[in-house]
Amino acid sequence: MSYIMSLRKYIGHSLLINVGPTVIILNDKNEILLNHRTDTDTWGIIGGGMELGESLEEAARREVYEETNLVVSGLKLLTVFSGKELYFKYPNGDETYNVAVLYIAKEIKGNLKINDGESKELKYFSFDALPELESRAKYIIDWVIKNDRNRTKV
Repeated sequence: MSYIMSLRKYIGHSLLINVGPTVIILNDKNEILLNHRTDTDTWGIIGGGMELGESLEEAARREVYEETNLVVSGLKLLTVFSGKELYFKYPNGDETYNVAVLYIAKEIKGNLKINDGESKELKYFSFDALPELESRAKYIIDWVIKNDRNRTKV
C-alpha cells in the first residue's frame, strides 16, 4: 500500500500535502506522452507521489515504469511547482495540495504499455493538439510551453 493510501486510512478525504515527481517524456517528434487517467477521466502527465525513504529521482523512475513500462536513465530537473494552482479535489473526495517536481526524461528505453490500473490509455500528443487535461497537468504544460522551449524543444 502506498504512503498516501496509508495516510488516507487515518485522515479520510481531508486535505494533505503530497510531494512527488512529474516527468515530461517526449518522442522523436517532440510530442508529449500523456496518460488517460482512470481516477479523473482526463489526461495527465506521468508522475505520482514519493514513497517513504525514496528520493525524488527514484520516485520519478518508479512512476514512469509503473505507468508506462519505460525505463528512464537520464532525468533533468526543470522546476518545482507548489501553491494554490496545484490544489486538487479528486472525484472520490480526496483533497490535496501538490508539490510537483518537474523532470524531463532524456534517456528512455522499453516498450510503451500500461503497467498499472491508473491509466486507461497512453498516447503521445503534439503540444498544438492536446486533449482535455486534468487541471494540474494543464498548469504544468502551460508553464512548459511558455517558459521552457529550449530545454524541451517545444
